[in-house]
Amino acid sequence: MTDSTFRDSIATVDKQGKRKWVYAQQPKGRWTNIRSVVSLFYFSVFCCLPFISINGRPLFLLNVVEGRFILFGAIFWPQDFFIFGLAMLAFIVFIVVFTMAVGRLFCGWMCPQTIFMEMLFRRIEYLIEGDAARQRLLNQAPWTTDKIIRKTAKHVIFYALSFLIANIFLAYIIGAGQLKAIITDPLSQHLGGFIAILVFSGVFYGVFAFMREQICTIVCPYGRLQGVLLDRNSILVAYDYRRGEPRGKFRKGQQTDLGDCIDCNQCVKVCPTGIDIRNGTQLECINCTACIDACNFMMEKTGRPKGLIRYASENNIATGEKLRFTPRLKVYSTVLVLLLAAIVSMLVSRKPVSGTVMRAPGILYQEQGPDSLSNLYRIKLVNKTAHDIPLRLKVEEAGGVISMIGNSVIHVKAGGQGEGTFFVVLPKTALHQRKSTVHIGIYDDKNKRISLLSTTFLGPVQ
Repeated sequence: MTDSTFRDSIATVDKQGKRKWVYAQQPKGRWTNIRSVVSLFYFSVFCCLPFISINGRPLFLLNVVEGRFILFGAIFWPQDFFIFGLAMLAFIVFIVVFTMAVGRLFCGWMCPQTIFMEMLFRRIEYLIEGDAARQRLLNQAPWTTDKIIRKTAKHVIFYALSFLIANIFLAYIIGAGQLKAIITDPLSQHLGGFIAILVFSGVFYGVFAFMREQICTIVCPYGRLQGVLLDRNSILVAYDYRRGEPRGKFRKGQQTDLGDCIDCNQCVKVCPTGIDIRNGTQLECINCTACIDACNFMMEKTGRPKGLIRYASENNIATGEKLRFTPRLKVYSTVLVLLLAAIVSMLVSRKPVSGTVMRAPGILYQEQGPDSLSNLYRIKLVNKTAHDIPLRLKVEEAGGVISMIGNSVIHVKAGGQGEGTFFVVLPKTALHQRKSTVHIGIYDDKNKRISLLSTTFLGPVQ
């Protein structure tokens, strides 16, 4: 292979190991317009989602600190971790299936890094410093008043946007109410929260002002998964080498035996990761479609059919074959469907109130009169509903009774937790072994059983 068809380093690093700054030319075209509309939708969802409430509860909250997660109004606690475990496994399988079928479509159309970088921060840079050529000249020029003003304005806006994003991001973790308290209360009362905002702001500013495409090409592991997930049937942004080669400069009115690629390098100039899509599938490619728009523009100008660079699979380009539902894709899809079915089943069977019953450690049974025994227990309850619930406990086994210590009713607030201590009293005739299983029913104020917990009852040696 020659140097023109093979490379052994990433496109943004030179032979001395130094970074080559990418000056991406601003793309224009159909795909860019579609991505702009999609990005506006994403921006709207991102900015509004943590501030929407239903029945006083956030629509979306990932409170890692308190172990409380709210997804579309439904609250989940650490006790529901098995559901999250299955959901994470299903997500991983989904990524595998998604990537095998459509490559890195997620990176170009849904990844927050790409959306914020290409559709917000880079467009502000175009507005302040101009297109790629003017940015290059500005960076190479000596420090003048104009350069200082432009650079200062860009970085001030970048940091202001990063600060705003950090606040919204924090609202997803601690909630809009707590974020408002950090902003409005005296700084001394929420020093930790303020420091968290500054840290997040610094991270976002560093990513979008300096790291940029390095996040996609060096930090993010997803690109490296392509080597094991993609196959010849995966749909990705691809160059039709059968139609485009051999390349050659365009001469109007001149008949040649060259391919349709006029070697204008426009696809390279608009690439935000600095690669040449004509070299084939590369880990840096984020499927952003900028090269498609640039190539289609040049094809239209030279009177040639569009689609020299397009969404296609290797088999589609080589043989014209359409996407096939391969055996590997079928297996992963089946696993994904089974996981989703299990998750749906768990969500449907999920109780509005969950809890744990623990027998008091180090305490044996107690005699309750001549014919009964008791064990001491402690119960912790989690209310997963949006309203307060008064709860009563009842032994489901015949002859068993509950003797509460304190209030006979456990009041649990909406989305909160409650606990209580009680004795379970059973007749001796109901005990046939050292350890017996008893079931504790949890009833609401309408005497309806909403949950059932089991525990062990310790009796004398038979």
